[in-house]
Amino acid sequence: MNSPDAQRLQQLEDQQAARVCISQYMWLCDKLDTAETVQAIGELFTADACWEGVGEPYAARLGRHLGREAIVAMMAGYVRTPAHFAMNAHFLCSEALSQQPDGKLCGRWLMLQTSEFSAGGAHLNAAEINVEFCREASGMRIHRFTTRNLFSRPVNHWHAADELPVPDKK
Repeated sequence: MNSPDAQRLQQLEDQQAARVCISQYMWLCDKLDTAETVQAIGELFTADACWEGVGEPYAARLGRHLGREAIVAMMAGYVRTPAHFAMNAHFLCSEALSQQPDGKLCGRWLMLQTSEFSAGGAHLNAAEINVEFCREASGMRIHRFTTRNLFSRPVNHWHAADELPVPDKK
């Protein structure tokens, strides 16, 4: 394989690894209820990573956390009894991955988050997620993560016991 082909193959493998990394991050955030989950989230970040809420209200509410330890500490704040989230689901779409001229791999997604809280209430949030990834010996990791609120609103509840409408069997 010649050098341009090898470089292109590495870029494609990096892009797939970035998809797996961000998907794993969201999956872990959906079950954020143990110290082990928090540590697994931390392993997805580089040692000197930055996690930041940008714009209002995220800058003030979520803040900026520098370094893996600070990110782990922030995530650990969600682990409590009873769990902060009774139900949490993140949905990513509108993916755009790009290799920057300096070699950095960057990704952008729209995210929809549906949450129900153990303390009561439910919320619907949409955000723009921007991530800079870094390839390390152990795999692809998040080096910079930003989330910017697009909209946020309370909802009554997520799950209803109402019968699910399906076509009648003939």
